[in-house]
Amino acid sequence: MKAIVNICRVLVGGLFIFSGFIKLNDPLGFSYKLQEYFSYDVLDLPVFMPYALGISIFVVVFEVVLGVFLLLGYKPKFTVWSLLGMIVFFTFLTFYAAYFDKVKDCGCFGDFLKLTPWESFSKDVILLVLILILFVGQRHIKPIFGKFAVTLGALLSFIVCLWFGYHVLMHLPTFDFRAYKIGDNLQENMKLPADAKPDIIDYHWTYTLNGEEKTLTDQGRGPKAYDEIVGVETEVVQEGDVPKIQDFTIESESEDLTQQFLETDKLVMIVSYNLNKAEKEGLSKLKSMADEAKKKGYTVIGLSASGEAEEASLRVNYNLDVDFYLCDEKVLKTIVRANPGIVVLERGTVTQKVHWNDIDELEF
Repeated sequence: MKAIVNICRVLVGGLFIFSGFIKLNDPLGFSYKLQEYFSYDVLDLPVFMPYALGISIFVVVFEVVLGVFLLLGYKPKFTVWSLLGMIVFFTFLTFYAAYFDKVKDCGCFGDFLKLTPWESFSKDVILLVLILILFVGQRHIKPIFGKFAVTLGALLSFIVCLWFGYHVLMHLPTFDFRAYKIGDNLQENMKLPADAKPDIIDYHWTYTLNGEEKTLTDQGRGPKAYDEIVGVETEVVQEGDVPKIQDFTIESESEDLTQQFLETDKLVMIVSYNLNKAEKEGLSKLKSMADEAKKKGYTVIGLSASGEAEEASLRVNYNLDVDFYLCDEKVLKTIVRANPGIVVLERGTVTQKVHWNDIDELEF
């Protein structure tokens, strides 16, 4: 039993640290996922949506710290009870999302690894079994060092987690796993590779033959002989590959300018998913940055999901001579975890990306 408990201890502790750290690297991204769970279409708990960022930081820090506590053997009773409570909650959440088909990606490993809701639920069930073993055999969870060293290690893990979370919020995620990271070409990421797998679709045919109604399921050929096709329904039984980038557009009120701008030699994009929610300190830094970029031959545009009134107000209040174009809010939140943020492109390839706190670090 002692050996089994120690194996489970390493597996659970390691996975909680890894999963928590991935989300701690991008707490804003995890907060967007929590907002999706809190929305009317999923859990119908909109009262929690304004607090999603605070909740996300608490959850991911607690997740990492519990993993460290378990490996160190610090306060085993508190640690195991907390792990059990957390995994029971997440198992319910992933089952709910999977069974009712509410959320397509659970967000358990951020953008590093995409899991379907059923895959995530299966992972949580396995973790639940492992944690139940720890719960039954918690007397075998002993500190790996002396009391002072274990306490110090536990405290340091908490402090480091808080510091790292604050750092990535004030700048950008240290590790970028999205399709808009530095070095990626957006045009290439909007295409499917040559070996992409298509959707597997079942066709359910209803037809008559010799006056008798029949049904047939195939991949699209239809019945070989029939009197009349009554109807056909399709069902996607296995989804195929999709491009890394699906919904990125740069649009004016009258036309799609995406390709035109992605083929521009030097392009600076000011990204703000919502101008009303943008940080005023960040907005005040945009004019000098935009003027400097224009002097160096860059085309400077803005991307936002806000309307013309908000954009006009921004130009007047901050003396910003930049044309803004429309893009989906969710896409803008994905491009850069800052409001506003700056993305520099050269013929569609991301060469620089910064939080508004780091605008001074841009090199034109």
